[in-house]
Formats: sequence, structure tokens, C-alpha cells
Amino acid sequence: MHQISPSIMRRCTAEFIGTFGLVFAGTGAIMVDFISGGEVTNLGTGIVFGLTVAAMIYATGHISGAHINPAVTLGFALSRHFPWKWVPHYWSSQLAGAIAASLVLQGLFGNVADLGATLPSGAVWDSVLLEVILTFFLMFVIMAVSTDVRAIGSSAAIAIGATVALEATFAGPISGASMNPARSFGPALVGWTWVDHWAYWAGPLIGAALAAVIYWWLRGQNNSISIVNEEDS
Repeated sequence: MHQISPSIMRRCTAEFIGTFGLVFAGTGAIMVDFISGGEVTNLGTGIVFGLTVAAMIYATGHISGAHINPAVTLGFALSRHFPWKWVPHYWSSQLAGAIAASLVLQGLFGNVADLGATLPSGAVWDSVLLEVILTFFLMFVIMAVSTDVRAIGSSAAIAIGATVALEATFAGPISGASMNPARSFGPALVGWTWVDHWAYWAGPLIGAALAAVIYWWLRGQNNSISIVNEEDS
């Protein structure tokens, strides 16, 4: 019988907590904006998402890498910075964290604003393309600040959080600016809102995969840094 090591259990717990925090604060902002008649605003919601991502990276990055996003996990695995055998564990933890956050929000506020679910405001293929582009640039930034010896540093969380905030602010009204299948899955499952949900898996996964492979090629092997401890892999 296969046993999960204490190391991966700690990592998965960190991913659960990080994704819970992202969905709780981010989609919670959407719900509070609805309840308050627009007091949070679209700009405020984007800032909440960005700051929460930055905070979770600072809090859990040294434990799990702070993927908090199945698309990011896929990108790291494709670029050989993350073991494929851990992908199911990370994805399960991220989805569980998102579901738990949506359940808590439902208990607090009810099913207002579809629990912050991501829904296309126009043609679904427009949202798919937008999600591909948004996640491409998010993953491109993540690859730069976490895998390239020329760019890594303490400002990684700020760079990634700022990217999320920027993209969520300008694209939120169109596609919901998910960039994260877990962020979309939690509200969809708990609120049972599945309209065009596939778009929020297809777009982010394709975008992250493209960015990871392209940055891996641009960076070259001489500038690569390992982000998984050998003893854990």
C-alpha cells in the first residue's frame, strides 16, 4: 500500500490553506461587493485577489511553492520543476481548499452573486482565449521569478500578486479573470453553477502550459534553479 510521506502531506496542507485563502478573500470580495451595492468595486476586487496571492506566497511559498492553482502545478511539471507523481496530490488539495472556502462563504452570505463564480459575459470562446492569454502571462511571470537564477528574489510575491491584480481588474468583467481552475471549481460546485465551466479549465491549463514551455526554452538550462528538494522528490 502506497503511503504519503510527511513531506508531501505538509506541502498539500499548505496548498489547501493557500487556495482556501485565495478563494475565501477573492470570491468573498465579489459577494460583499454585491451585498454592499458596489462598495468594493471591480478595482477593489482585483486588488484583493492580488494581495491575497502575494500574502499566500509569503506564507506558504517556502513550504509548498505556493502554487495554489492547478494550472501553475501543471506548468511546473511540464517544465521539469515539479514531480509528475505529486500533481494529483496538489490538484486534490487545491480543489479541496477552494470547495471549503466556498462552503464557508455560502454559510456566511448565502448564494449571493453565484458565490463569485466565473461566468463569461459574452461569447464563451472570447473568454477561453482571454483566459489563455491571462494565464500565459501569469505563468510567464511565475516562471521568471521562481525558476530563473537571474530573476529570483524576495520580490517574487509582489510581482506575481501585481500580475494577478492587474489582470483581474481589467479582465474580470469579461471572463471573470479566473486564471485558476480551482478558483472557478469551488464556487461552481458549491453553488452548482456550471455554465461554460469547461472554459475555466481549458483556458488556464493551455495558457500555463504554453508559458512554462516557452519560458523554459528562453531561459536555457544554465540559468535554471531547482524548486523541489532532492530529498522530497
